[in-house]
Amino acid sequence: MQQRLARGEAAALGELYDRFAPLVRSLAHRVLDDDEAADRVTKDVFSHVWDNPGTYDPKQGSMRSWVANITREMAVDRFRRTEAEAYEASGEGTAEELEQKIRQASAAARADYIVRSMPTPLWAALELAYFRRRNYRQAAADLGVSEDEARRRLRLGLQLLATADLRAADGFPPPGSGRTR
Repeated sequence: MQQRLARGEAAALGELYDRFAPLVRSLAHRVLDDDEAADRVTKDVFSHVWDNPGTYDPKQGSMRSWVANITREMAVDRFRRTEAEAYEASGEGTAEELEQKIRQASAAARADYIVRSMPTPLWAALELAYFRRRNYRQAAADLGVSEDEARRRLRLGLQLLATADLRAADGFPPPGSGRTR
């Protein structure tokens, strides 16, 4: 894909867009909470990919991870500019509060990316535990797995989500072998 992009094959960009546009828009919207801004970031991300295919290094992670990282950076930059303008216009809040909002937006995008990249068995266990309020025994029964396996899935899923914490909000980890939800 990278080689095709470097050669200027528009079809390669189309394929990349088809594959990753939902992820890009979702991450951008998660940070910005604005449909128009998320659409603009989506366009900017794919423009950047088209203009800079050589910045992708497969040794650093998957193309999905690379595109997600570009998205997060662009969305956070846009969020920072928008919030800074609002901060200056209103005179309310402190610079620390502004940076806290930016860190929270970045962490939210990171968590969203992790959830979307999580292997389906881990996500299914977390969904049962969190949204349906099942304990590990009930989750095991619902999933048709042993209690030990349900605990393992819950533990791994929570460990992945823990990496989204605000202290580690810079950069994306290489994604698991999950699929986009």
